[in-house]
Parts: sequence; C-alpha cells; structure tokens
Amino acid sequence: MEFKSDIEIAQESTPLPITEIAKQLGISEDYVEQYGKYKAKIDYNIMNDMKNENGKLILVTAITPTPAGEGKTTTTVGLSDGLRKIGKKSMVALREPSLGPVFGVKGGAAGGGYAQVVPMEDINLHFTGDFHAIGAANNLLAAMIDNHIYQGNTLDIDPRRITWKRAVDMNDRQLRFIADGLGGRVNGMPREDGFEITVASEVMAILCLALNIDDLKERLGRIIVGYTRDEKPVTAADLKAHGAMAALLKDALKPNLVQTLEGTPAFIHGGPFANIAHGCNSIMATKMALKFGDYAVTEAGFGADLGAEKFLDIKCRMAGIQPSAVVLVATVRALKHHGGVAKADLNNENLEALEKGLPNLLRHVENVTKVFGLPCVVAINAFPTDTRAELDLVEAKCNALGVNVALSEVWAKGGEGGVALAKEVVRLCEEPNSFKQSYELDIPIVEKIETIVKKIYHGAGVQLVGNAVKQAQQLTELGFDKLPICMAKTQYSISDDPTLKGAPEGFTVTVRNLKVSAGAGFIVVLTGDVMTMPGLPKVPSAEKIDVDSTGKIAGLF
Repeated sequence: MEFKSDIEIAQESTPLPITEIAKQLGISEDYVEQYGKYKAKIDYNIMNDMKNENGKLILVTAITPTPAGEGKTTTTVGLSDGLRKIGKKSMVALREPSLGPVFGVKGGAAGGGYAQVVPMEDINLHFTGDFHAIGAANNLLAAMIDNHIYQGNTLDIDPRRITWKRAVDMNDRQLRFIADGLGGRVNGMPREDGFEITVASEVMAILCLALNIDDLKERLGRIIVGYTRDEKPVTAADLKAHGAMAALLKDALKPNLVQTLEGTPAFIHGGPFANIAHGCNSIMATKMALKFGDYAVTEAGFGADLGAEKFLDIKCRMAGIQPSAVVLVATVRALKHHGGVAKADLNNENLEALEKGLPNLLRHVENVTKVFGLPCVVAINAFPTDTRAELDLVEAKCNALGVNVALSEVWAKGGEGGVALAKEVVRLCEEPNSFKQSYELDIPIVEKIETIVKKIYHGAGVQLVGNAVKQAQQLTELGFDKLPICMAKTQYSISDDPTLKGAPEGFTVTVRNLKVSAGAGFIVVLTGDVMTMPGLPKVPSAEKIDVDSTGKIAGLF
C-alpha cells in the first residue's frame, strides 16, 4: 500500500463549495461571509434567529501526550464522520492551529490520514486571519499602555508593574524577555518587557469565552494591564482601549465554517493552548455546532488533566453547557512509552511495558467518570503494529472500570473506521450522567488549586514559592477569589515535572506565579518551568515546508 502524507491526501480530495455546506445546514446566505471557495465565516447574529433545540455534546480528550502521538484531532474528525455514517446529523468544533507548533515540532493540526478537515493548508497557515486580529488587538493595548506613560501617565501606572505583554503567533524564545523604549526620551520610556505567543494572550481566551460582541467588549475592558504605584489595578477600560480592540475583533469573533474530507460541516474557531490557557475552541462555535447538529463533537487540548479539566471546570461553567459523553483517546504505542519503552522500540509487542503504562489511561478514565461523573469510552487509535494481546489487555483493564473500548481506525478508513466508536458514543449519550465540576468556586484560591492537584493529579499538595503567596492574598483582597483556576503546567506529565511518566502520586506541585485574567474570568496558576512563549526545536518543521511555482504547498505534515 502506497503511503501518502496528510497533505497529499487532503490535496487529492474534492471538497464541496462552502456555500453548499452552509446550505445543507440551513444557513441563509445572509449569514455566510465567504473567504474563497472552501471557507466562510458565519455571522454570530444567526444565533438570535435559531429556535431549534441543542444537540448532544461529545468531548474528545486523551491520555498524557508522548512523542509517539495520540491522534486526538484525528479521532474527533473521524468520530464526527462516523456518526454521519450511521445516519446521525453531526458537527465538529475544533481549535485553529497556531503557527508556532506548525513551524515548530508538532506540524499541522487539522487531523490526519483520511480523517482531516480541509482546506488543511489554509487552516494551518493564517486561515481567515483570526490570530492576526487577536495579535493586533493585544498589541494595540500594549502600545496604548506605553503611550499613556509617555504622554504624562495620569493613571500613575508603575512601569515596573506592567503585566501586559506583547504577542506574536510564532515560537520565538528570543522575545521572552526584552528591553524596549531605548534610544532617548522621544522613543518612549526604557523598561523590561516581553512577548507571549498569541495563543497565550488573554485576548485569545476572551475571544473564545465571549458569548456575544457586547460580552467581548466588556471582557476586554476588564483586562488588568498592570498596577499603579500604590498597587491599584489598571484596566484596558481605564485606558479607553477596549472599544478599539473590539472593533479589531468583530470579524474574528465569527466562527469559521469548513468541512471534513467526507463533507461533514466543521467549525474551527479560536485556539488557546491547554498547557498555558484553557485549551478549547470558542463557546460561540460550540454553541453553533450544538444548534446545527444532533451531535456536536469537540476536543480539548493535551491530556484530560489539562484540556478536559479546563473544558469542564471553566468553559462549561461559563457557557452553561455539559457533555453527554467523553471519548478518551489512547494508543498502545503511547501507553508502552509511559511504561518505559524508548520511541525506537514501540513497534515491538511488550505486554509488561503496556501494563506499566496503563495506569496513565486508567487515571484519566477515573477522573472523567468519578470526579466529573460523565460516561466515557476509550478510543484506541489503531496502529498496524498493535497486537491482539496488547489490545485485549487494554480492553480488560478498562472494562474493569466499567468503561468500554472501541478500536478507532479513522486515520486509515475515515468515517467507516469510526463507526464502532460512533455507536458506543450514541449509546453513552442516552445514559443518565451526574456531571459536576471538580471544585466549588466559593472556596479560597489556594484551596481550589489544592483540590485540582489532589483530585485530578493525585498529588500530595501545593507549595507556593516566590511572589505566589503574596499574589494569592492580593487577588483575594481585590475580589478575584471566586474565579475558576486555569493551571499552566507541563503537558508531558500529570504532575508538574515532565520526567514523571505514567500515573505518579505523592508529589508536590510548585506554584511560582499567580496572575488574574480578569477579562477571561479565571486565575492563571503558573507551575514548574512552563513558558508562555515556546521556542523552536533543533530541527523545526519549517525546514520541510515549501511552495512550488503553482502555489502548491508541500511538507506540511
């Protein structure tokens, strides 16, 4: 069998015109704003006219990531196609890829094999310009802060306590810490500054959590950019920046409509990272998907300890939604890696290593079913090297927890390979569930962090170091203690130590910084060595990407 790359498979497909996809959904052309032939924005005002009931929400999450790969987006797309194969009206809602990982180590993020969203090149590179609009709004605010100080600083902003950073959608470690305003008085005030990657910007989080344009503008106004010399918070509204920021974002707020290789409608909108932000697509896109589909399949980034926890504890709270079922994606190869097998040896049957790695999967399953009270199915993303003995062992361990396993073959077979998973998901959606969040909002900030660490990570406790103790006290005094928690930690371990694989216990999570994202409506808790500006690897994916004289892109995953 000839091997084809993801981009080759995507480029050989013949998508329907996006107007046809919109027509199938019953969307009037009045609400469709085309971006070329195969992508469009859908005006959010359509929600005011929609009277149909919401469909069932399905959350796709995964085990702790490994270099072996898990295939969460591929499974999400293939499941949605599989639901269509069994006669269900399904929609998929995904995040937009960041240029940082696309050019860095991860490659494309539009699914894989025969379970992809298209046009994959556009989706991975610029798409409809949403991230550029978010970066522009972020940097407008940054410019207005420094201009305010330069023009007299009537708000008495302390230049040493500016918390707002500039943003660029690229992995650029050189920009993490910079000095700017150099070159004399006319060029601004010299100060220490820095950049975050756009997906870590609070503007990204706000766009994804906003319920409408008015809510967007109000949230932007609540952004805290820094503090005065007497330690009072200064907001974007104080700088009168939020109106112009909202104007830059008015089109970016509209969800993007594309399709899968099999013509299943897909909303792709927003893209906060799950290791440093809340890791799921926009509330607006999810709510649209629920209105247009009987089943809306969405995903949350990285492992269930990160993306799923934030989806359930933050997004579901703010949006007033809840999943009917959860799909937990794993591969035999990744589980063997958690069991200590080197990447080069993952193709060999190794039941002993699989047994050692399985606790990672089982920990996530228990969190979904027991902590959050949701029905769950484990989707094993199939590889040709998986043996029957290995698959049987995974199934036996999951069945012992009362959870079924479905083999997902969507990478190779598209929707047909997701039929078994689709049938189990439909069955689970009809089961009653006792969904609950992992913590209550009215407990103190540190107690909320400890609850996540103990209930979700199975750690022993939390240690606040450096400024974190004072920050927790200040945020409480400022009235932010009732906000949910957004943990920023490594994605490579359930703990805050990336070297601890499997299902570690008894560790202490070190919290070095607490920062309120008052506009987004959560407190960011920075643990370990997590960075809000990643760097490129030794051999970036960018080295393999090219374009020929006809404009055809190659090397994109």
